[in-house]
This record gives sequence, structure tokens and C-alpha cells, in this order.
Amino acid sequence: MNSAILSHLNDRLCAHQWRDTLAAFAHELAQDLTTQRLRQMMRRAGERFASGNMLPQAGTIEELGTAANQLWRTLDWGWVEISEADDHLALTHYCAPLRAAFGADHLTWSTGFLEGAYELWMRQLGADDQLHMTQQQTPSEDGTIVFRFGR
Repeated sequence: MNSAILSHLNDRLCAHQWRDTLAAFAHELAQDLTTQRLRQMMRRAGERFASGNMLPQAGTIEELGTAANQLWRTLDWGWVEISEADDHLALTHYCAPLRAAFGADHLTWSTGFLEGAYELWMRQLGADDQLHMTQQQTPSEDGTIVFRFGR
């Protein structure tokens, strides 16, 4: 995707009054904590977010995606596509404001927020404790983040 387009979209994903503040916050956190500890902290923050924003019961994967997207879109947090694979669910989240808010250098840990939120929502909907949400790859340049929920 054209870098001018990506730059424009990135500028729209985080309000200007927060951009420098959150970037400075992320930089300071990264000075004192390891990437693993930061990721764990963001997972916990995602879980806290999810517990305060419970999704309605969903009987199908489609209903789960619809419920999550109703919330994400009201918050300008992009959207998710959820699909079934042989032994797991694949979640692809588009246009999360993490790069815009914390900076590209902090995507190794800030994406833990979504990981924690999605895992807690799965637990609230009755998923087995042996199943976990894990990020499958580095977020793409356009901000796409892929997760796997399974063993």
C-alpha cells in the first residue's frame, strides 16, 4: 500500500492530543520493562478492558464477530474477521490504533492488548481454559494483526 495512504490512515487512528503523550509513555515504559513484561501488562489491560465491555452471548462465530465489531467500531478501533480453521479460530484485526498511539517500535508488545481482550471474551463465552489467544506474526505495515485461538 502507498506510504502516503498509510501515513494518512495512521494519522486518523489516534487523536492528536494523545499522540505525543502516549508515544512518550510507551518510550518510558520500554526503558524500564522488558518486551515480555510490557506484553503481559498490555494483555492484562486488554483483559480489564474486555471485562468492562462484555460482549453479548454469541451462538456462532459470525455473531461473535458482529458483537466485537459493534464495539470496536464505536471506539474507532477498526474491526475483526473471525474464521474457523481445523483446530483453531483465526482472528484478523484491521486498523487498530496501536501503531498510531504508541509507535511502530512498540508493536511487539502493545498488540498484547488485543490478545488479552479477545482471550477474555472467549472465556466469557465459555471457551476451555486450555485454549489461548496468540499473535501469529508481526503486524503488517497496514496494521493488520493476526491471532490464533486454540491449543
